[in-house]
Amino acid sequence: MRAILVLLRKDFAILLQDRVSLLLTFVIPFVLIYIFGLVFHVNSSDPGPSGIPLAVVNQSDNPAATRLVDALRSEKAFKVVTKFVNGDKSRRPLEEGDLRPLMRADAFRFAVVVPKDVVSGHAFGIHLKIYSNPRNDIEAQLVTGILQKTLFTNVPELLGQSLQARAQSLVGSERLDRFNSEMASTIARAFGGNEAEIKARMADGQFGIERLGRAGAAQGSPAAGGSDALSSIFKIDAVQVAGNDVKSPAATLLVGGWAMQFLLFAVTASATGLFWEKQGGIFQRLLSGPVTRSDILWSKFLYGVCLGLIQLVVLFFAGELLYGIQVGAQIGHLVVVCVFAAAACTSFGMLVASISPTPEAARGIATFVILLMCAIGGAWFPVSFMPEFIQRFSRLTLVYWSMEGFSQVLWSHASFAELLPTLGWLTLMTAVVMSFSVWRFNKGKIFD
Repeated sequence: MRAILVLLRKDFAILLQDRVSLLLTFVIPFVLIYIFGLVFHVNSSDPGPSGIPLAVVNQSDNPAATRLVDALRSEKAFKVVTKFVNGDKSRRPLEEGDLRPLMRADAFRFAVVVPKDVVSGHAFGIHLKIYSNPRNDIEAQLVTGILQKTLFTNVPELLGQSLQARAQSLVGSERLDRFNSEMASTIARAFGGNEAEIKARMADGQFGIERLGRAGAAQGSPAAGGSDALSSIFKIDAVQVAGNDVKSPAATLLVGGWAMQFLLFAVTASATGLFWEKQGGIFQRLLSGPVTRSDILWSKFLYGVCLGLIQLVVLFFAGELLYGIQVGAQIGHLVVVCVFAAAACTSFGMLVASISPTPEAARGIATFVILLMCAIGGAWFPVSFMPEFIQRFSRLTLVYWSMEGFSQVLWSHASFAELLPTLGWLTLMTAVVMSFSVWRFNKGKIFD
């Protein structure tokens, strides 16, 4: 028994000295549990996403429409955009004509237009326009649900105005005014209150039906009464800016995300193979000829890019075969994005190999950073599900920009010019990381 305890102590002593094992055992699970908790709002008193950009164009001078815009501003899930930034940094009110180009540039993916005829006397109901460019079904359903909840909760005043306008068009202003006067008088006698104030509220559309919308929204179900009743009086012009012909948007996100994860592990494993080549004496023999350290590193980089390109293209074609992803029509632009994504992933592998003292340390660092980038970069679930402060960090990851490029090609059918900003970010990341890696390889002791 004593020998068993001694051996047990020995194993724990080895574990405590092995930083890589400690990292894989405790740090990585803790970080991932924290991120998933933020995504699914575990133990949160205020569940739901936050900071989703939502453009709002108010073309109506109706005070109730202004209050509706204010209600959208107060919704935590949305970050309302109402201004257009000109080239000279000046600002002007956002217009409906600005929405399509800005949405294709991914400035925002959802927009609400309140038209001038938001309340019309020619038809019963409320007229709204909703523009969307959803990159996946999950995000679209989430945003649509939150938007409906906000509208259902705050729209009854507009509904009351719609009733008044419709009644006026049918019976005339004089008869409607007489009806409102008699109703206000009856209510004041039966329940108390100022008759003139009651009449003014009725003329402004405030019949008390706002309770219906709030009750329905509170119960959280379209079948719960209020939401179902209100949904029948909306006249919504839905405009989907891109992706109308995409057959498998969910599969596109799934395949692209997992392809990036496997690619990162593959090219990192290839880059850390430098350690084994050093131990086998291959570097010494190469450096004895007309070969420099930089030559060795750049050859590994080109190998990683070629390997990554082949892997990504194969996985996307597998997605087309298995899930119906439409790859063939966009193959040219998709290959371009794959090349830049593979270059960024390979540079990450070079960085890990250049800063790690041992292959074991390289594997531990790579595993931690890859899982972290995939979690916050959009490979597993939409970035909009995460809190705003994590969404800012997402844009610093190569996974985010690679996923953005895949979505632009396969969802929006973007032109090469529209892809340039995304490709520019991937190029910048690759250049910075490879410059540092080359410097480390040339100055470090990895080849000595």
